[in-house]
Amino acid sequence: MCRSTILRTGFLACLALAAGCDQTEPQPDPSAVLGATLQEIVDNAVAGSETIPAAALYVDAPRLGVVWEGAAGVADPATGEPMTAAHPVLVASNTKTFIAASILRLWEDGRIGLDDPIADHLPQEYVELLESDGYLVDEITIRHLLTHTSGLYDYADRSIYPQMILDDPTHRWTRTEQLEAAVAWGDPLGAPGEIYNYSDTGYILLGAILETTTGLSMPDAVRELIGYERIGLDSTWFETLEPRPSGVPELAHQFFGDADSATIDPSSDLYGGGGIAAPVGDLGRFMRALFTGGVYTNPETTETMLTTVDTVKMSASGEASGMPPGMYRMGVWVMEVEGYTVYRHSGFWGTVADYVPELDLVVAATVNQNQEKTVLWDVVGETIAAVADVCDLSRPN
Repeated sequence: MCRSTILRTGFLACLALAAGCDQTEPQPDPSAVLGATLQEIVDNAVAGSETIPAAALYVDAPRLGVVWEGAAGVADPATGEPMTAAHPVLVASNTKTFIAASILRLWEDGRIGLDDPIADHLPQEYVELLESDGYLVDEITIRHLLTHTSGLYDYADRSIYPQMILDDPTHRWTRTEQLEAAVAWGDPLGAPGEIYNYSDTGYILLGAILETTTGLSMPDAVRELIGYERIGLDSTWFETLEPRPSGVPELAHQFFGDADSATIDPSSDLYGGGGIAAPVGDLGRFMRALFTGGVYTNPETTETMLTTVDTVKMSASGEASGMPPGMYRMGVWVMEVEGYTVYRHSGFWGTVADYVPELDLVVAATVNQNQEKTVLWDVVGETIAAVADVCDLSRPN
């Protein structure tokens, strides 16, 4: 019997016992049982692996009156500092959801059109660089960038880029260098709208579009358009582009095999494809605000963000690109987990943020090891199943 089955069987037994006891005796609170189960899920994620130094989990289930967060392991293996849910982590590609939401806020305000050519909104230097490699910048639109259907080659989806980072981890990358790498290492993958190919290149261009449209730095534009202060993102920032907020602990260490995120300059993943640092709680609060009316002015914007994009084919391989065309919308995947529709994004270093509309549930988690993503998926799946079980038992007969 697998770990998740054992865990869920024990959890259901506890709930059944609570439901079936003599009602004259004090009954265990199902939400308290849930909290104990969530902590067990986090503890098991670390205890069951020799390579995961830490895990953290945030759960917001208002139907149960539950907001819970917890952690296990160590934030810094060298010092043994305990991991807490307040420790920020690099969320890597979870940043794409922030970027997409910021672009859609500009669209709501009438400052850009989703079908505008990118040539109208990019620095001329970038337009000329893309044209030099045969890209049709008058046909590639902002919508194409948001949905990874631009045909842009992904500079990050080739072994040469990770190896360059490992060989010179302190190198300070620029957005221009990354765009130059995309042009030098690959050619257009297809006509705009023809294919789906997950591309950090497209999202660093969206970061540039935020700057040219607003006249602000990308971090300031995202902060203002999303409304960090309004929705309670007190511990979120772009690493090295903004100061760490006062009172926020230092970043927890995250790993790619033996490579420690603390030894790598954040500029390798900073300009829109990644870059945000946040604890799991802020990641969860952002997802709740995004899908329950806290970010957008108009409900129709959420519908636009979640609209299915049909493409002829999928191009390239890899974890992200390997998902079927149509699952990725605008800065978010739509998939099924434990029988429920889930709006999700994940990040390279081992982060994930989910919103489950049927349960009105937010789950944000990290396991601080890139190569243990299956454990991360287990943590989220077990959490959704546990909350669903309590919701089911909590319904009136």
